[in-house]
Amino acid sequence: MKNESTIQYSIVVPFFNEQENIPPLYMKLTEVMDAIGEPYELVFVDDGSRDNSFKVLSEIFEHDRRVNLVRLRRNFGQTSALKAGFDFARGEVIISMDGDLQHDPEEIPRFLEKIEEGYDLVSGWRYARRDHWLMRQIPSRIANWLMAKLSGVELHDFGTTFKAYRREIIQEIQLYGELHRFIPALASSTGAKITEVPIANLERKSGKSNYGIGRTIRVFLDLVMVKFLLDYSTRPLQFFGLIGMGATGLGMLLGAGLAFDKFYYHTALMAEHGPLLLLAVALFVSGIQFISMGLLGEISARTYYESQNKPIYALREVKSHRKELGDSAESARPSGNSER
Repeated sequence: MKNESTIQYSIVVPFFNEQENIPPLYMKLTEVMDAIGEPYELVFVDDGSRDNSFKVLSEIFEHDRRVNLVRLRRNFGQTSALKAGFDFARGEVIISMDGDLQHDPEEIPRFLEKIEEGYDLVSGWRYARRDHWLMRQIPSRIANWLMAKLSGVELHDFGTTFKAYRREIIQEIQLYGELHRFIPALASSTGAKITEVPIANLERKSGKSNYGIGRTIRVFLDLVMVKFLLDYSTRPLQFFGLIGMGATGLGMLLGAGLAFDKFYYHTALMAEHGPLLLLAVALFVSGIQFISMGLLGEISARTYYESQNKPIYALREVKSHRKELGDSAESARPSGNSER
């Protein structure tokens, strides 16, 4: 029998300049979750909004004891905002979604059905996207195809925020940078059972999107990093060694050819083959260095965040009714992931 004080579901929603969308989303969420009939909480994260989003959220908080409000000091980005919500959430199942009304709360029960079937992570699939086909759809399809192939997780849509997780799965994953879209790949590496459900991609009714084509480039760079973390983070020598052997071997091959030309034909190398000689040296010395610095930098960042438990966001304030309910806010925050 479940403890009556146990929160079964946590809905985590990050907001950034969404003042018009907050009230209708709140109304829809409470309607759907009340119909489910299990104890739940709403964790709203204000990611440094510059409009009246925090004021609107605060008014909702004052009238609903199920609402928790996490306010970040500045706009840290979607990954950090989600992480802040995940850290504060106490539900056995955590559902994340966007705050722009493009995710329909009425689809939440379908996610929960999959969780009840035994899945650890249920991801939404925007099967009929309404985004601009050139600026958003084509880059997204290419990125999703690459992510599926490189990670081995056969999902159609990695990028959507609309997902449901068992709490122990999502709170074990260290998030930073732009890693929120790679959560299924990271969860899969820990043995999580993953599936997806088709969802509608509703049109934005107010406000404007905070994401553009420039983000696509960063996605591809993050994809390379995640592939490295998943496959080679514990054995980097196999990755760097392969590149090193290839670059060094090619450099030595070119060098041997030039040496043969020098000693057998007495060719003045700098005069006749200066650029080729420089290429051989560059391949031998510097080719591996630039790649190594970039990827080893990612390993250093991962070590930094995980070993130091360095938070990737800074809280301005937290509003919660938990103290009144006998559950202190301090005990609700995982160690090392909140402001001290």
